[in-house]
Amino acid sequence: MIRANNIKKSYGNLSVLKGVDLEVNQGEIVSIVGKSGAGKSTLLHIAGTLDMPDEGTLYINDVNIATLSPKEVAAFRNEHIGFVFQFHHLLPEFNAVENVCIPAYIQKQKPASAIPRAKELLKYLGLGERLDHKPTQLSGGEQQRVAVARALMNQPAIVFADEPSGNLDSASSKDLHQLLFKLRDDFKQTFVIVTHNEELAAMSDRRLVMSDGRFED
Repeated sequence: MIRANNIKKSYGNLSVLKGVDLEVNQGEIVSIVGKSGAGKSTLLHIAGTLDMPDEGTLYINDVNIATLSPKEVAAFRNEHIGFVFQFHHLLPEFNAVENVCIPAYIQKQKPASAIPRAKELLKYLGLGERLDHKPTQLSGGEQQRVAVARALMNQPAIVFADEPSGNLDSASSKDLHQLLFKLRDDFKQTFVIVTHNEELAAMSDRRLVMSDGRFED
């Protein structure tokens, strides 16, 4: 699903990634842990095509991302990649269904096909009674579930999650963690997760430790 080789990234004189290799298989949940500043989020952004490396190669579904134009990268990301962040970034003026539909509308899908899928996802995630609720009418855990549904809207090959439970209480965190594994079991969904939550990391198929811009052996 992902093959990243010798990924290097610097910002000015600061070397953040120092030759990182990463392979992720379909249906795998991989957690990346490490101290703040180790390079975890930078790697996640590069693997998710939100940023480009200074050196190295990145293949997603056998596509060499470096061969794509910026416009093609954006289209590829919309079609193949989903994101869940620590802060849900829901649009406050839209209800749950409308927020979930956004990736589909970017892809020029019609409401007639997008809205039923959004409702189906929200019901699957336990939000069938919250379809018309706006973010301010939802709990933190419910808002993050809407964000997960939005990430899944275009049936991505892989979902990248950056501290997905970092802004939730312990009960909501456990619910979200169980949900991620249910998605993997039911749909073979692939996840790469940056987290400080050791419980989530321990549940994952692989726990990778990043330190000073590299993975530890």
